[in-house]
Amino acid sequence: MAILEVHNLSISFTKYTLGLRQQTTKVLDGVNLSAEAGEIVAVVGSSGSGKSLLAHAILGILPDHAVMTGTIRYKGEVLDDKRKATLRGREIALVPQSVNYLDPLIRVGSQVRTSVRDKDPVTEQRKIFKRYRLAEHVERLFPFQLSGGMARKVLVSTATVSGASLIVADEPTPGMHPEDVKEALQRFKELAADGCAVLFITHDIESALQIADRVVVFYAGTTVEIASAQDFTGQGERLRHPYSRALWQALPQNDFSPIAGTQPSPSQLPTGCLFGPRCPRVVSECNLERPSIQEVRGGSVRCIRAT
Repeated sequence: MAILEVHNLSISFTKYTLGLRQQTTKVLDGVNLSAEAGEIVAVVGSSGSGKSLLAHAILGILPDHAVMTGTIRYKGEVLDDKRKATLRGREIALVPQSVNYLDPLIRVGSQVRTSVRDKDPVTEQRKIFKRYRLAEHVERLFPFQLSGGMARKVLVSTATVSGASLIVADEPTPGMHPEDVKEALQRFKELAADGCAVLFITHDIESALQIADRVVVFYAGTTVEIASAQDFTGQGERLRHPYSRALWQALPQNDFSPIAGTQPSPSQLPTGCLFGPRCPRVVSECNLERPSIQEVRGGSVRCIRAT
């Protein structure tokens, strides 16, 4: 069963320019993805591609001046603002990118305990802290007394003890010791094995591929490919989009080949294919219009030349 379904999601922001003129910029456009019960779906892409905005849209924590179109469904029902507020922190849990999400006035042990449902809060908090090698006294500390890595562990703990059906993990492991990263990834795998859907948002493809069932590739505010994690192998010949292959080949254990050019800003998007100006396979037809998502070899891709 699909726990999460995102269809044609777009997000725009309006700002004032010179002379009090308004300018609207679309920062996400035509995003599509889904996550089944028991599945880990990784969302990968470079910084600025819109990955965190997706997380905020699902949780209903976008800024007030954001305008969202498209549909987000949770367990088959449309996830409107009222339903997001009801489910947030209960059935839908966020591991945020910023440690500033921790309440500076509450001891971290108490913050984790408030997320526990149906079990003893103290027991569950202490059990997860022990698993992440957080000393007993840490539960009595305030956020400002934690290192960056410790704060990350607390954020992961808060979400994973919640009993939520959907975990949205937005860059959950930066700053953590490699052993703690391994432990956090294992915890996400266990949650999925228990029937939870996990949306794992990261720029670290290597970590994502250790646990992901499918991978959603973001570029310049849209999904350019959805592929099985098993397609990331060899020289990327099983991948369908040139950007996905370029990301794979840029890893040190592969060709370590840099990707020419830069990702365009939302206010300066090219006509046609967004990756066109950087694509080694671009042809004139690529510049005519934005490619739509199509099914190719068991995956989804936004490229007119995909085979």
